[in-house]
Amino acid sequence: MIAKIICYALNGLEGVPVEVEADVNKGVPSYDMVGLPDAAVKESKERVRSALKNSGLLFPMNRITINFAPADLKKEGAGFDLAIAVSLLKASEQLLGADVKDIVFLGELALTGDLRPISGLLPILISAKSHGFTRFVIPAGNAEEARYLGGAEIYPAHSLGEVVKHLVGVRPILPLDTAEFVPGKGKKTSADLKYVKGQPIARRALEIAVAGGHNLLMSGPPGTGKTMLARCLPTIMPDLSFEEALEITKIHSVAGVLGEEGIVSERPFRTPHHTATTVSMCGGGNRVVHPGEISLAHGGVLFLDELPEYKRSTLEALRQPLEDGKITVSRAGGSFTYPSRFMLCASMNPCPCGNYGSADRICTCTPAEIRRYRRKISGPLLDRIDLQVEVDNITYDDLTSEEVNEDSETVKARVNAARRIQRNRFEGLPINTNAEMGEKEIQEFCRLTREGDKILRDAFDRMKLSARARARIVKVARTIADLDSSEDILPKHVFEAVSYRLYDKLG
Repeated sequence: MIAKIICYALNGLEGVPVEVEADVNKGVPSYDMVGLPDAAVKESKERVRSALKNSGLLFPMNRITINFAPADLKKEGAGFDLAIAVSLLKASEQLLGADVKDIVFLGELALTGDLRPISGLLPILISAKSHGFTRFVIPAGNAEEARYLGGAEIYPAHSLGEVVKHLVGVRPILPLDTAEFVPGKGKKTSADLKYVKGQPIARRALEIAVAGGHNLLMSGPPGTGKTMLARCLPTIMPDLSFEEALEITKIHSVAGVLGEEGIVSERPFRTPHHTATTVSMCGGGNRVVHPGEISLAHGGVLFLDELPEYKRSTLEALRQPLEDGKITVSRAGGSFTYPSRFMLCASMNPCPCGNYGSADRICTCTPAEIRRYRRKISGPLLDRIDLQVEVDNITYDDLTSEEVNEDSETVKARVNAARRIQRNRFEGLPINTNAEMGEKEIQEFCRLTREGDKILRDAFDRMKLSARARARIVKVARTIADLDSSEDILPKHVFEAVSYRLYDKLG
C-alpha cells in the first residue's frame, strides 16, 4: 500500500512542500530512501524504527521504499522524521480511518518516540499557509514559536503516540491559541542615556542615527564612553511592528537562535567579536547555509567595537549589504538570499595608542603608524557610514555633575515621532526610513534651499566628497529636519549633517 504525507523543507527563508511517499510491499525486508535525502534524513531509518516500537506500534517487516518528492530538491535535517513515521503507519494500515489529508507533519523523533523541536519552524508555517495548508502537527517544543501564526489549526504533540491517538480520534490534541504580539517583552537592559555623562555631540548623533536608520562611527580615545553609548542604542530604538517581528523571527528561527519567547519582540543588537570570520559575518556553512551576523542584525543594530581590529576582508564584505539591504550567500549547498537591513554602529580609536587628536592627551604614535592603522578601514566602507563623530575625554567635573541628563525614554519619544513622519512620507513605497531612500526619493523629498545647497557645495569641494557621501549627507539632513518636525530642510539642518563627517581627519 502507498501512503502520501505532506512535510516541508527549508530553502533559505522559504518553505518548500515535500510529499513523503511510503510504499510497503511484500518481499524481502528492506528499507530504502530516494529523493536526495542527506545524511540526517537517511539516519531517520533507525530513529523511526525505534520510535515506532517504543511507542507500542508495529514496524512493518516488508519491503519499504520512502520517496521524497520533488526528487530534485535536496532534503536536509531531521524535520522529516514525523512525516516518515506517519506515512509508514498509514501504508501499513495502522491508521485506518485516520484523516491525514492536507495535514502538514513536522518534527524530529527521539528513539523513545518523543518529538523534539526543529529549527526554522515559523518560516515553514508561513510558507505552508501561503500555499493553502491550514492544519499542522508540530513538536510541543515549538509551540511558543507557532502561536503567532493566525488563521491555522496547529496541534502541538509531545510524542508519536500522542499524534497517533489524535489522528484516530482516541485523544484529540487541542489546537494552539493564537498569541497576541507585545513588543519589547524580552530581556531588559540596564543601559540608559541618562547615565552617560557629557558627550552631547555623540548623544545627538545617536538620536539622529536611530531616527533615520543611519550608520554611525564613533572615534575617540579609550575610556571615553563609546561602547557605553552604543549599548544605549537598543533603549532608543523604535518598537517593532508585528510584521517586522515575524520577519526577524524567521531569520533567528532558521539560525536556531530563537529564544523561549517564540518570537523576537525587541530589535536585535548583535556584537560579534573582532575575530569573527567572513563566513560567520555573512553566513554560510559546510552542509546547511545559515544566516550570518549581518542577517541576524536585520531590523536592528550591528555593533563593531574596535573597528580596525576586524579583518579587512570581513569589513569589505559589509559594503554590498549596507548598500542593498540583503546578501546572497552562495555555497555548494545552494544559493540563498537573506535580508540584512541593519544599522551599523562602529567604534574605533583614532590611532594605535588612542590619543591622536585628543585635547588633553599626547599621542605617541608616528605618522606612519597612524596611517597604517587607519588604512585598515577602506574609503568605500567609510563612504557608507552616514555619521562620523569624535568622542573626546570628559572632565572629572562632568563625571560628578548633579545635572540630570535626558533619559532614553525621552529620546525614544522623539525618535518615534520622526519615524511616524517617515512612515507617512513613504506610504505605499517599499522603504521605511530616510536611510533607505534612493535617488528618486531624494529628488522628491529632500529639496534644499539655495543657501542649504551652497553649504553642501562648499563642503563637497573642500572635503573632496563622493556622490554617495553627498546623498548620505542630504538624507541625514532630512532626518534632522524630521526631528525638528520641519517639512523643509533648512540650512541649519544641512550644516549639522555636514558636521558629522570626519573625512578630513580620518583620511
